[in-house]
Amino acid sequence: MSQENRFQPRKQQEDAVDKAIRAREILIITDDGNKIGPISKREALQMAEDAGLNLLQVGQQGPVAIAKIVDYGKYKYEQQKKAKENKKHQTETQNKEIRLTVKIGEHDLDTKARKAREFIEAGDRVKVSLKFKGREIVYMDLGQQTLDRFYDKVSDVATIEKAPKLNTRFLDMYIVPKKKN
Repeated sequence: MSQENRFQPRKQQEDAVDKAIRAREILIITDDGNKIGPISKREALQMAEDAGLNLLQVGQQGPVAIAKIVDYGKYKYEQQKKAKENKKHQTETQNKEIRLTVKIGEHDLDTKARKAREFIEAGDRVKVSLKFKGREIVYMDLGQQTLDRFYDKVSDVATIEKAPKLNTRFLDMYIVPKKKN
C-alpha cells in the first residue's frame, strides 16, 4: 500500500449500477415483487435500457446478483432524503462535568446545582466530580455527604446513572435526565 493512500479515508461503498455489476447471471426483482430470471447480464442490461432506467444491484446470492430496474437518480435522491430525515429525529447527548470540593459553600453548591439542572433539562449526561485536596481524602464520608446534598437539589429532574465511586482523588457520580412516562 502506498504511503499516500494509507492515510486517506475509505470511500463509502458505491452502488453497483449497470455495467458495474460483476455477476454473470442476474435475478431481477420487479416493483410489484415478481422475480425474473436468473438471466444473463446482457439481457438484464437490455431490459433496463428498453425501460429507460438503470439496473441496480441490491444483493448477492452466491454467483447470482439480485437487482432491480430503477431510475438511479431518483433512487439516490430518495436515499439522501431518508438519511436527512433520520438524522433530524436523532438526539445527541453530550457529557458535561460539574466539579465540587468537600468544603464547598452552600451558595456555591446551589449555583453548581442550577447549572447541572440546565444541562439535565437540555438532555445531557452530567458527571459530578468531587475533588479531594491534600488530606481531605481521609474524610470520604464528608465527600459522600456533599454529593448527597448536591443530588437532593437536582433529584426532581435527574436520576443517578452510576453511583459515586472513588477514582484516584475524585469521587465521581453520573446523573442523567429522568425518563418521561
